[in-house]
Amino acid sequence: MTIEGIGPIQPNQPVNRTGRAQEPQRSAPSDSVAFSDEARLKADVYRLQQDVRATDDVRTDRIAEAKAKLQDPSYLNDAVLNTVADRVMDVFGLS
Repeated sequence: MTIEGIGPIQPNQPVNRTGRAQEPQRSAPSDSVAFSDEARLKADVYRLQQDVRATDDVRTDRIAEAKAKLQDPSYLNDAVLNTVADRVMDVFGLS
């Protein structure tokens, strides 16, 4: 194997010493993170899922309101009963 034409390297070339090299200036380290729009969206979805899991499935305020209305004897009249019956029939597709 022969290597030819390495370049202008001369073993007896004098070395020019210009002095001591300066140390690089060190600035305060600054780290930064950039999140993509997709990552932000996924983080929002995750946070909302956690909020939904933490909430109750039953709205106790509405249940208490319904119980209070049912305890009132003037609330249960024919108009209310007919409205409730119509809504129940609508839910089951019987109207």
